[in-house]
Amino acid sequence: MTLDEMAKELGVSKSTVSRALSGKGRIGAQTRQRIRQFVQEQQDGSIREADKETKTGNLGVSFPDDIFVSGNQYFFECLLGIYEAAALMDYNVLITAGTAQDISGIRNFVEQNKVDGMILTRSLEDDRALRYLAERNFPTGVTGLCGFDNIIQVDTDNEGAAEMLTSLLIGKGYRRFALILDDMSYHVNRSRYEGFYKAVLKNGLPKDRQEIHTGKIRKELLGSLISSLISKKVECVICGDDILAISVISQLLAEGYRIPRDIAIASLYNSPTLNVLVPAVTTVDVSARMVGNMIGKQMIQLLQGKEYQKKTMIDYEILIRASTYRS
Repeated sequence: MTLDEMAKELGVSKSTVSRALSGKGRIGAQTRQRIRQFVQEQQDGSIREADKETKTGNLGVSFPDDIFVSGNQYFFECLLGIYEAAALMDYNVLITAGTAQDISGIRNFVEQNKVDGMILTRSLEDDRALRYLAERNFPTGVTGLCGFDNIIQVDTDNEGAAEMLTSLLIGKGYRRFALILDDMSYHVNRSRYEGFYKAVLKNGLPKDRQEIHTGKIRKELLGSLISSLISKKVECVICGDDILAISVISQLLAEGYRIPRDIAIASLYNSPTLNVLVPAVTTVDVSARMVGNMIGKQMIQLLQGKEYQKKTMIDYEILIRASTYRS
């Protein structure tokens, strides 16, 4: 059922239905509850009808196309977890890739009835794909968080992890940080940003003394960024993920800097590569495989009409290692 059809059935405006699903905008609590209950009933009914008529036994998974360039290991580990859950529950997995603007692969899966449900592996601010799927009330899950009440979500507490890691580093005596994050339209990076500043403010550090760098960092500009951080006497660099951490560490070592003697390094996401670097890197350790397994399991349980969790948070661990050691 489309957003227009739901609005007509409920006797409200299309924008009211959209606000109820996304949790954004002013709307009465009773109206929101009525719309959400209606949507849940329609979703359950749609799944039962699909079981009778067009069940494919396929689960669609959408990846951002930039992972094939960056080699981001999170997504491949996540896919392995989804595959494991699907194999155990007698489902097949079909894969598509796209961008924030190009959701043609997802449309193809949904509108040609190739899959029973979709999993998105990245959540964006004002996410076009999530909005499309939520408005169609198509069974959908995301590895991340979003504002749509009819989307299954599995994530880790990235804000809490960033706050805890930063607080632990402050406890070690670091006072001047640089936080380096990729695209801020990703929910995960905005959460990490908020967590970092929560720790800074709670521990009484001056906010304007911390360096923040966001967006894609071109390789040819990395040297000038490192020079800037050193000249500003940054004591510890916190990177948003393992790919950024590896790039920064490689540049520092190439220029003859000693880690952590000259400058310390930490990462807000771990990977097998970080585990074997010397010095070993302080990091937040989250099992992407477990995230994938959980989203796959919850989605298939929904599709099979079984009990499922709408939102699941996966545990994380802070690994304090040699890259932030202070004598």
